[in-house]
Amino acid sequence: MKKIIFTIICFTFLSCNNLKKNKVDVSFENKKNEINAFIDSWHKSASDANYDLYFNGMTSQSVFIGTDAYENWKIDEFKSFSKPYFDKGKAWSFTSLERNVYLNFNGDMGWFDELLDTHMGICRGSGVVVLDNGTWKIEHYVLSLTIPNDNVDKVTAINKKMDDEFKSSLKK
Repeated sequence: MKKIIFTIICFTFLSCNNLKKNKVDVSFENKKNEINAFIDSWHKSASDANYDLYFNGMTSQSVFIGTDAYENWKIDEFKSFSKPYFDKGKAWSFTSLERNVYLNFNGDMGWFDELLDTHMGICRGSGVVVLDNGTWKIEHYVLSLTIPNDNVDKVTAINKKMDDEFKSSLKK
């Protein structure tokens, strides 16, 4: 009898624990889907030159790091830089080819990496999103060109003069 009661208690505990785990997994998967949809929409708003929608998708403390070494934009600087592109009716067009999304334990912050189809060829994007009053927003975004390993020496040679000048300006 004791074995039967012990077995029932163990089974009940394990079943409840698995239900709880599955509920958390589903909730996290839903949040990952929300983040994917949000990032797709954020990229589309740039392609559609929707300045307000694009920048409403970023927090007041956002940072955007572009492909040039000097492009480490705080939100207000990035808005000023970007405004003329949006005003012309088309900013830039990035379409995700592949994306990985991760969440913190609480599910209120995520980070991602993505491969993008862009006018510069395939680029890499990565970023941090936060849940802000129930809405996902970009807190930090990094855009990088991808360079095949076989071409690194060529690209390094092309960039050498500009890199040296930039390093020199940082040391001042």
